[in-house]
Amino acid sequence: MARRGHKRLGDCLVDSGAITGEQLDEALQVQKRTGERLGRILVRLGYISETAIAQALEQQFGVPHINLSEYVIAAEVIQLVPEAIARRYKVIPVEVVNAKRLILAMADPLDVFAIDDVKIASKLDVEVKVADEDQIERALEQYYGSEESIEEVVRDLGVFDDSVSVDEGEDEIGVDTLRALVDEAPVVRLVNAIISQAVRDRASDIHVEPQADSVRVRYRIDGMLREVMRVPRRSHAAIASRFKIMSNMDIAERRIPQDGRVQLKVEGLEIDLRVSTLPTLYGEKVVCRVLFRRGAMVRLEQLGFLPENLEIWNRALAKPHGIILVTGPTGSGKTQTLYASLNKLNAAERNIITIEDPVEFRLDGINQVQINPKAGLTFASGLRAMLRQDPDIIMVGEIRDGETASIAVNAALTGHLVLSTLHTNDAPGATVRLVDMGVEPFLAASSVICVLSQRLVRKICNHCREEYEPDDEMWGWWTRATQSISGVAGLGLERKLVRGRGCKQCSGIGYYGRTAIHEIMVVNEPVREVVTRNGSSDEIAAVARAQGMKRLIEDGALKVQMGITTIDEVLRVAAAEGM
Repeated sequence: MARRGHKRLGDCLVDSGAITGEQLDEALQVQKRTGERLGRILVRLGYISETAIAQALEQQFGVPHINLSEYVIAAEVIQLVPEAIARRYKVIPVEVVNAKRLILAMADPLDVFAIDDVKIASKLDVEVKVADEDQIERALEQYYGSEESIEEVVRDLGVFDDSVSVDEGEDEIGVDTLRALVDEAPVVRLVNAIISQAVRDRASDIHVEPQADSVRVRYRIDGMLREVMRVPRRSHAAIASRFKIMSNMDIAERRIPQDGRVQLKVEGLEIDLRVSTLPTLYGEKVVCRVLFRRGAMVRLEQLGFLPENLEIWNRALAKPHGIILVTGPTGSGKTQTLYASLNKLNAAERNIITIEDPVEFRLDGINQVQINPKAGLTFASGLRAMLRQDPDIIMVGEIRDGETASIAVNAALTGHLVLSTLHTNDAPGATVRLVDMGVEPFLAASSVICVLSQRLVRKICNHCREEYEPDDEMWGWWTRATQSISGVAGLGLERKLVRGRGCKQCSGIGYYGRTAIHEIMVVNEPVREVVTRNGSSDEIAAVARAQGMKRLIEDGALKVQMGITTIDEVLRVAAAEGM
């Protein structure tokens, strides 16, 4: 094949106009810290899509794009490239043409060292094609196997711990026995494999649940739980204890809930595991929250804001003082929105301090404080101390009580920009909640400048999109919900929509990834009047809607119309507010 020289991917993308030099410099700085591939960093920063990278390379060098989901690769072809080389360079051999030319899918087709190594290993000429990095990683797992096969480890458990029978009560197992079990290689490998697979599958939580005759392992992916395996019941005590030892818990205590945490490096990524145990009928249930420590890479443009809403939110962030609130239930992405907002506001001339429980992501240049109630560091006491630190912007992880609410309001009224979250169902309910906490209505009206309510919906898989017509039952639900909430049945949707058929890329679900639907209430003069006279949330909502606020379900309908999500998803997360 023709040699393309040593031109780097970043330079190629700048030359083609796909990204700017400043964007490349920022991505290279991130790469120095994380060691990740440049293409993936640029995609995560929101500067370019993997498809756009492929198009730029094809335009500049004539490197064609390949969709790996359309291929079933023969075992003899896979054997031409050793696993170590394939994983190191993120490449997949696809097929051999005329017994002399190997078609090679690459994430970075400009990597001449990778091409040379593959040519030497395979003893064939190499023809390069560019593939999405996500597809290559899936193919690596499919054809080479995960670095530690869960199935293989589970098989090893078949000969593990025959001395502890299924019928033996876990409370009868001694601590010394547990420590010995935890050190057994199969248990260590199984727990490591469970965590590694969770990271590869983009899971936000790992559930290890003892049942009557087995241990069920489930991952929460895109907000929904999926069962991924069952392991022998007799291994439960050792698995639970392994998680407890990793997160510095007391393995001798199995009668009360415990919490712990551990920092790991998995699949090249730094993660925090927040581990929680709960005694149940059949033993301790273990739940791990998986947190990726890459908060600096979260951008507002990646969070699903429609252009109009993003402009409103950016105008609010540009205010010199006041309170900006993000509301929604647990797991609705509130903290991620706050981090993205802080990332936008972060500058050398601003002193930004956060107080959180827990600190989920580490942001360079921002002073982050972890509350510690046992030591007397609460949201309220920490917020008071922060005000003596000459802050410009303050982020409070959550306003939980009247004392914290009062201090936050006073901080906003004395020239600080305060960002925080509240647990309310919608944006108009936020100011009412502050008043319920003891904040005077006129102070709530004067301090709050904007409230964002949001929910997360699953996105349609791009690899198996298809048009369809909702059935009568689903369409009936949709028209009734929209009529009830917004007064307009159907919200103008045509009955020809898009959904995911289900494919290998999305594990047959039809969805891949999540985005947010939003409801943004600007506290302008008409809204301020209603809040000041202690109006109800319904009154505030009516005035805000008259001022142009779109309800959650309306924002969701627009994203259904754009082919981003489905009616089912919007109804799942937004219909309850009006039904």
